[in-house]
Amino acid sequence: MDAVTLAVVRGSLEQIADEMDLHLIHAAISPIISETNDCANGIFHPTTGETIAQGRYGLPVFLAYMQFTVQKVIELAAADGGFKPGDMWIMNDTYLGGSHLQDVQLIAPVFAGAELFAVMATTGHWMDMGGNVPGGWAPRATEIHQEGMIIPPIKLYEEGKLNTALVAMIRANVRLPNEIAGDLAAMSNVFTVGNRGIEALVRKYGRVVLSACLNEMIAYSERQMRSYISDLPDGTYSWEDWIDNDGIVDEPIPVRLAITVKGDTMHFDFAGTGPMARGPLNMSRNTTLSSCYVAIKHIFPDVPVNGGTFRPISFNVPPRTLLSAEYPAACGGYLDPMGRVVDVVFGAMSKLIPEKAPAAFFGTIGVVAISGTHPRSGSYFVGVFPYPGGYGATRASDGLINGTPPQSMANFMSLEMSEHRFPLRFDHFRIREDSGGKGWHRGGCGTEYGFTAWSDITVSVLGDRVDHAPFGIVGGGPAQANKVELTTGGKTWTPELRSKLEKEPFAAGDAIRAASPGGGGFGNALERELAAVERDLNLGYISRASAENDYGVVVAEDHALPAGHRRYRLDATASASRRASLR
Repeated sequence: MDAVTLAVVRGSLEQIADEMDLHLIHAAISPIISETNDCANGIFHPTTGETIAQGRYGLPVFLAYMQFTVQKVIELAAADGGFKPGDMWIMNDTYLGGSHLQDVQLIAPVFAGAELFAVMATTGHWMDMGGNVPGGWAPRATEIHQEGMIIPPIKLYEEGKLNTALVAMIRANVRLPNEIAGDLAAMSNVFTVGNRGIEALVRKYGRVVLSACLNEMIAYSERQMRSYISDLPDGTYSWEDWIDNDGIVDEPIPVRLAITVKGDTMHFDFAGTGPMARGPLNMSRNTTLSSCYVAIKHIFPDVPVNGGTFRPISFNVPPRTLLSAEYPAACGGYLDPMGRVVDVVFGAMSKLIPEKAPAAFFGTIGVVAISGTHPRSGSYFVGVFPYPGGYGATRASDGLINGTPPQSMANFMSLEMSEHRFPLRFDHFRIREDSGGKGWHRGGCGTEYGFTAWSDITVSVLGDRVDHAPFGIVGGGPAQANKVELTTGGKTWTPELRSKLEKEPFAAGDAIRAASPGGGGFGNALERELAAVERDLNLGYISRASAENDYGVVVAEDHALPAGHRRYRLDATASASRRASLR
C-alpha cells in the first residue's frame, strides 16, 4: 500500500468522523450533547466490526465500546438476511454494548454501489431514560430496571422507513420527550454526513483501493503496538485501588490488576477484584476492556486508534464481578469504576515504564443531577453537572489543571447557559487550592463550585474518591479527596455516603458545594524547581503552608495584592538549606 495514499485516506476518514461529531454537537437539543459533548461517532470495518476511524470531539469510552456494539449488530443483521440500504439500528443495552442506559447508540451500514463498504455508529447521552431518578443518576439503584428503559438491538429504520411505533414508545417513557426526540433526529442525521464523505472517497479512489486501506490501517496499528510492547521487559506488574462504596453498602470494593508482558503481547488479569456491587457502581465486561484501551492510548498516544491497536492485548475479567456485571445489576454509576480501572492500569504501568505512566487522575465523575419544573416557563427540566478535576503528574510534566474526565472527556456545562435554563445561581467556580498531589512534578489541581437554588429543585449526587484519594507514583504524594457538602434549611451537612445522594429536595436558598480531587504527584517534592514552587504559590495552586511544609521552601517576601491575592518571592539559599535538612 502506497504510504501517501494510506495517510490521506486515514486523514480523510478521521475528518469525516470529526464532521459527524460536530454535526451532532451543533444539531442536538439537549445541553448534555450540545454543551457537554457527551457523544461520539466512528467508522467501523464491515466484516470484523473493528474501529477504523473516530471523531476527536466525542468521548473516548464510547468509541472503544462501540466496536463491541457494531460487532453484535453485524451478527444480528447477518442472521436477518444482511444489512440493506436505509437500515438503522438502535440500542442502549449495557451488557451487550457498554456504559449505562443513558448512552444510546445508532448503527447504520455504508454501501459502495450494491456492496457493504463500512458500518457507522453514533452514541449520544440522553438527558433522561425514565427510571426512578430524573437523569438516570440513581445512587441507590439495585437493578438496572430502576435506572431506566432498556432498548435491545432493534431497527429504528428498515430500508429507510422509520419505526414510528418505537419512537412513540420511547417518547412515552422519558421525562423529556421533545428533547429526546430532537436528539434522536440529530443522531440519525449524522449518518447523512458520514455517507456523503465516504461516497466522495469511493468516487476518488475506488472501492478496491479503499478496502485495502481499511485493512492496512488496522494492520499498521497492530504492528506499531506490538513493536512498543516488544521493547518492554517481560514480567508481571500489579496494582490495586478501591471504590469507596457502592451507594448501598458502605464498604470499600477492591479493583485489582496484574499486567503480564510477554514478547509482543500484554495480558490484563483482574482476578481479586470485588464482586458485583449491590448499588449502581458496576460495569459490563465490554466497558472494562474499553477502560483499558483508553488507559493504554494515554501511554502510547502516537499509535493511530483502530481495532488493530488493541489486538496484542488479552484479558481475564472474572464473571459476576464489579467489572463484569451481568443482568440485572445496576450500572448507572459505571464511570467511577471505569476511572478506577484507568488508574490501576496507570499504577501497574508506572512499575513497568515510570517514564511514561501518569499518576492517578481525579478519578470520579462526581455528577450532580438536578430536576424539577421551572417556575417561569412551567417546563420540566433535567440538568447534569459532571466534574472537571486534576490529572496525574508524569516524568514529563505537571498534571493538567481543571481537566475533563479522561475516561469520558465530558465538559462542565457553561454557567451562563445553566443559569438560563435552570432555577439556580452559581456562587463560585474556581481552582481548588492544594488539591494536586505534591511531587517533583505536581499533580493537577481539581476544581470547586457551588450553586444556590432560587426555586424548588431535586438534587442527586453520584461520585466517589472521598475515602480513597488519587495516588501519586515514584515518590509523589496523593491528591486531595473528593468533597460534597449541602446546606438545606439553614443547616450544612455531608451525605451519609459522602459522595452519593438520591433525590434530595431543595427549596429556595438551599445550596451545594462540590470540590473535585486533584491528580497524584510524581517524584520527590523536595526536588521540585524553586521557580515552579514560586509560580504555583503566585497562581494559587498551592498555599504558603504547603509550599513550606510539603516542598520545604522558605518565603522571603509575602505582599498583599487587591482582591485578596498575594505575591510571593522565595529565598533560594535558605530554601536549599532547609530542603537539605528535610531529606
